[in-house]
Amino acid sequence: MSNVNLAAPASSDAHPGALKGASSLTQPRGLFDREILAQAAWDGLKKFSPRTQVRNPVMFVVLIGTVVTFLESIAHPSLFDWLITIWLALTVFFANFAEAVAEGRGKAQADSLRRLRVETEARRLRPDGGEDRVVAADLVRGDLVVCEAGDVIPSDGEIVEGVASVDESAITGESAPVIRESGGDRSAVTGGTRVLSDRVVIRITAERGHTFLDRMIALVEGAQRQKTPNEIALTILLAALTIVFVPVVVVLQPFGTFSGGSVSVIVLIALLVCLIPTTIGALLSAIGIAGMDRLVQRNVLAMSGRAVEAAGDVQTLLLDKTGTITLGNRMASAFFPVGGHSEEELAAAAQLASLADETPEGRSIVILAKERFDIRDRDLGVEHNFVPFSAQTRMSGLDVDGRQIRKGAAEAVGRWVREQGGQTSSEVDQIVERVARAGSTPLAVADGPDLLGVIELKDVVKEGIRERFAELRSIGIRTIMITGDNPLTAAAIAQEAGVDDYLAEATPEAKMNLIKAEQEGGKLVAMTGDGTNDAPALAQADVGVAMNTGTTAAKEAGNMVDLDSNPTKLIDIVEIGKQLLITRGALTTFSIANDIAKYFAIIPALFVATYPQLRALNIMHLHSPETAVLSAVIFNALVIIALIPLALRGVRFRLSSASAILRRNVLIYGVGGVIAPFIFIKLIDMILTATGAFK
Repeated sequence: MSNVNLAAPASSDAHPGALKGASSLTQPRGLFDREILAQAAWDGLKKFSPRTQVRNPVMFVVLIGTVVTFLESIAHPSLFDWLITIWLALTVFFANFAEAVAEGRGKAQADSLRRLRVETEARRLRPDGGEDRVVAADLVRGDLVVCEAGDVIPSDGEIVEGVASVDESAITGESAPVIRESGGDRSAVTGGTRVLSDRVVIRITAERGHTFLDRMIALVEGAQRQKTPNEIALTILLAALTIVFVPVVVVLQPFGTFSGGSVSVIVLIALLVCLIPTTIGALLSAIGIAGMDRLVQRNVLAMSGRAVEAAGDVQTLLLDKTGTITLGNRMASAFFPVGGHSEEELAAAAQLASLADETPEGRSIVILAKERFDIRDRDLGVEHNFVPFSAQTRMSGLDVDGRQIRKGAAEAVGRWVREQGGQTSSEVDQIVERVARAGSTPLAVADGPDLLGVIELKDVVKEGIRERFAELRSIGIRTIMITGDNPLTAAAIAQEAGVDDYLAEATPEAKMNLIKAEQEGGKLVAMTGDGTNDAPALAQADVGVAMNTGTTAAKEAGNMVDLDSNPTKLIDIVEIGKQLLITRGALTTFSIANDIAKYFAIIPALFVATYPQLRALNIMHLHSPETAVLSAVIFNALVIIALIPLALRGVRFRLSSASAILRRNVLIYGVGGVIAPFIFIKLIDMILTATGAFK
């Protein structure tokens, strides 16, 4: 990665490499980073505030129980009572710590981004054409600023004049510079990036304090994350279970004795804490924060946790053909002459028409003519005129030595030939149709009124993409290819790639209608886009991933931004969303199974003296009622710490059906949640007994 010293003013000569801001974003700190853990421990203590705890009903109940046991321990001190109080407090602390670690990883990434925010001098244009040097923070929306080679772009904006090479490595982590120019989908620039060449005039589009970098910092700050609808629903369920279990525990008071008297308040509170779903209650927030963090690791910023969850439930993927399903650069692969012309004659004319064409397609035509017939770049030597491609004519070409050579879409070239007094032929139509059916793009070539033939441009389907789509199909995700190609070309590419459907000659209206049709069928839809024409569809989609190289309109319409501008990442985003949902489901299953097992482990030991019939169920043979309750409380606290790495890393995602995922969760986390308490409560009971503190 190229490291650029963005901390220096635009006019400084500071040596590049002084700041490695993006490396922290793309290479996040490890789970056991000492600095993050130390800060998380301090934050975990600060989260004991009731205002913070009340947002998590389960842990709020544990906190209230801790306060009650603390007061009881002061009034009637005993080793057992104080140990219960300490471990209940640790249960709350471990829950706070889990959330603080997840937040700390996001804050560490945000800190690295803050170092990219600099007070840069900007050259603001006056109405009379002069310039004023102002601090970047003083710029307002609509201001025009000038940036030349070496300048840091002071704020988000759009280029209105000029073209330049821009280093965006500090934002995307990609060292290769990108071209930004006025009047297209590549006009958007981001504050904090650096101009490497040429001169551009930029119109500021961001309000003060609301730049893209500001939004990035806010998004990766876990502490500012809002609960998602699924989290809210699960929190309500956990609160309801907690409320239900309160009377269940209270009614145990008249049915047993403990140490010669009625069951104490401390024991009742300990039993309640062991029964309510403290494990998932403690880790729920950390799981959601970690899901967004995993997206950041892939250089994707989600505007909300809702978008990450929606990605996990997506049933329809809309994918651009070019650059996503295919390699993107169509290459000339064959010449098909017509009307008695030779292939070499067609190749020579096609090369002349492509000399000024700097696109990959144009260069590939020049190369193919050179390879097939050793036709070299010619020094024209006479007066000539290059005709650039335009969306209106859909052609490009060359006027030289009385000849008018044109290359472009078959329809456009055919119309040109007729305007010049020539005739088209069915032979050309047949070749065009054959090339299109093969999934390639046909370009016709004409020399004035004389139609010479057709060039085949072939777009190669990416290796392994067909198998990837088959895997998505196996888990119920439908793939739709979107392309501007004609229906014949689109059908051929769709068949080769293995997508479920395609939309040819796609317009903004067609994309919108397609998304609405899928949503009306009850499906969640995800799509990518980078242009202004993609903005309506991105806004309509449940998961709209805008490319960072795209327009401001596209980035504002989507609910995710891919800093690498890689359309294929949409598939990874869906997998991360599913991993989030699977992790939450797995740990919820473990927590509930865990609670059931804890009660089966300790209730027989607790009441066997009163009800000898329970002796048959006391399979663990715990030392005493005191050690049984204390062992369960200790295990209940320690299991939270043990599961923090799993909550942050996520359960490993494997492409499989929903029934297979459910079956695996039940077998691993359900059965594991039942077995683990029996093993570790017995082990803790043995350790407590070995201390000699409990007779």
